[in-house]
Amino acid sequence: MAHILVIDDEKSIRNTLKDILEYEQHTVDLAEEGQTGLDMLDADKYDIVLCDIKMPHMDGIEVLSRINENHTEVPVIMISGHGNIDTAVDAIKKGAYDFIEKPLDLNRLLVTIKNALEKTDLVVEAKRLRKKITRQYAIVGDSEPIRKVRDMINRVAETDARVLITGSNGTGKELVARELHAQSNRSSGPFVEVNCAAIPSELIESELFGHEKGAFTSAHKQRKGKFEQAEGGTIFLDEIGDMSLAAQAKVLRALQENKISRVGSDKDINVNVRVLAATNKDMKSEIEKKTFREDLYHRLSVILIRVPTLNERLDDIPILAEYFNDLICGEYGQPKKNISPDAIEELQKINWTGNIREFRNVLERLIILCEKNITGKDVKAFAAPISR
Repeated sequence: MAHILVIDDEKSIRNTLKDILEYEQHTVDLAEEGQTGLDMLDADKYDIVLCDIKMPHMDGIEVLSRINENHTEVPVIMISGHGNIDTAVDAIKKGAYDFIEKPLDLNRLLVTIKNALEKTDLVVEAKRLRKKITRQYAIVGDSEPIRKVRDMINRVAETDARVLITGSNGTGKELVARELHAQSNRSSGPFVEVNCAAIPSELIESELFGHEKGAFTSAHKQRKGKFEQAEGGTIFLDEIGDMSLAAQAKVLRALQENKISRVGSDKDINVNVRVLAATNKDMKSEIEKKTFREDLYHRLSVILIRVPTLNERLDDIPILAEYFNDLICGEYGQPKKNISPDAIEELQKINWTGNIREFRNVLERLIILCEKNITGKDVKAFAAPISR
């Protein structure tokens, strides 16, 4: 149940609210004026504040403003016997969760408290998930190659320049794209990822640009494509080297004119998106083979960022091992394992052809199969090292 603070200068109201809320199994503290309530908020943790508007010394609106400055996560329900529409609107504009007039309607009060608690739970869960996602997509390491990648991200993130991210499979090209978006002026907009290699060539145009109803046999209704879904944000074209030539022509037009047209339509749609792309292919070779348009390559590669292989940044293995140890053990709900120095040495001897993706899988295998301590012997037994 909730820990609730009631701030009201009328003793009868305070005591009535305390009796009602404690009957509902909540814990209730009382304050007879604003400053006392603020001091109690600083000293303890509360889930909800009920605050009167008309009080001596410091009125409820000022209390509300102070709470919003220092305790933004705590919902405040304003109560008043002198309420009117203007007062209620003013309170809501200044951050109150709700406004209830005296005499208090018991059912409405309890429903409002319930809704406020549910909203707080949602906010807390959203923050937890955002933190988890941010951590999941962190660029981990402190080696010289990875510092160069970070430096390039810092230089170009706030611009709208198109970026082509290159590197072997599993190096973390998506992480670079997400970090570019997170540091950009578009970070509050959507980040839309398209895996060009995973979409059949006959469907890639519909996936990117959408389609009109009846455009093809299975087009039963109009559908927005990824470019429209990314409006105001970033679209990330992963494995761009696998895109069909027909789709490449449409992407080129989108980059040149900031316009697209859905499959089955001649109508132009303006789009405002930043385009990031990634590939594990040698694009110069693809251009020579006529499988990739040279003009599109030059449009996409205003900035080039190459992500190093894990074999090029073996100094990062201790940091990566600790990062994945913490992350994976957290996912499994178990204590972190102790990774011994000789285990790190053995991990650094492995030829990581699968890069970070392979490294994470190996760490997960070790965490599952080993006891409290992960040793060099364990790495030899379970990591299947390949001599370099």
